[in-house]
Amino acid sequence: MNLRSRWQLYVLVLLPLVYLIVFKYVPMYGAVIAFKNFVPTKGILGSDWVGLKYFIQFFNSYEFWRVMRNTIVISLYQLIAGFPLPIVLALCLNYVKVGAIKKSVQMITYAPHFISTVVMVGIIFQLLDPRTGILNVILTSLGFESINLMAMPQWFSSVFVWSGIWQNIGFSCIIYLASLTSIDPALHEAAVMDGASKIKRMWHIDVPGILPVATIILIMNTGSILDTGFEKILLMQNGLNLSVSEVIDTYVYKVGLASTVVNYSYSTAIGLFKSVIGMILLLTVNRISKKLGQDGLW
Repeated sequence: MNLRSRWQLYVLVLLPLVYLIVFKYVPMYGAVIAFKNFVPTKGILGSDWVGLKYFIQFFNSYEFWRVMRNTIVISLYQLIAGFPLPIVLALCLNYVKVGAIKKSVQMITYAPHFISTVVMVGIIFQLLDPRTGILNVILTSLGFESINLMAMPQWFSSVFVWSGIWQNIGFSCIIYLASLTSIDPALHEAAVMDGASKIKRMWHIDVPGILPVATIILIMNTGSILDTGFEKILLMQNGLNLSVSEVIDTYVYKVGLASTVVNYSYSTAIGLFKSVIGMILLLTVNRISKKLGQDGLW
């Protein structure tokens, strides 16, 4: 009877459910390729079973430690630098009383999120151009020599991470602003009556209020720590910074699609390895969060 009286709601759920099944669960069958010597003409079922051959090949590869190191360094850098800044921005915007200033800051910080990856990389190249880039124009006008940051491997991670923070910080803080609105205003009124400063109100009222949301986002970010992003890194790569910019995602693309001898099984094995590590990290961090008395994903 419930199904008949509320069939409209079930119809609404049907489309995303079909999407999940078709595009998320059905393709998981393709992970079997990682354990087979996949030949397209033979198909998945007809290809020979090789077990863990391609996983062992990746672990023994001279690229393994370099790719893993670059991926972990960039991901940790991104997590440590990028996770707290949207919280700080949300806390600051929450105390801005002048509506025009608050809306202006929100618009300026939100807008870069809607710039495409290709355009963003183009902007980075223009800003850092060794001859006409604004950074080098300022340096040369001050009497310093121009520098080519994109050709300096030690600066690649910083350019990648901080340009990403600039692009996404405003959009990322939306969820924290929404969480701050759910905090009981009576708590702030009582704190003001007791003479608490804004900093103390942030620390003792706002931070505990958004902590459950921040914990869930941190768990999700940790679970995807090996997922550094493919398009932006690939577009920023060049022969001079490849030693620090080759990550798992770009390596899988190159060995799986861009190489002269395409090896579907090898690239699938690497991608499956990354997914398994991400799942283990997600389960571990979620369990730690529950042990510490915080909210978890389940």
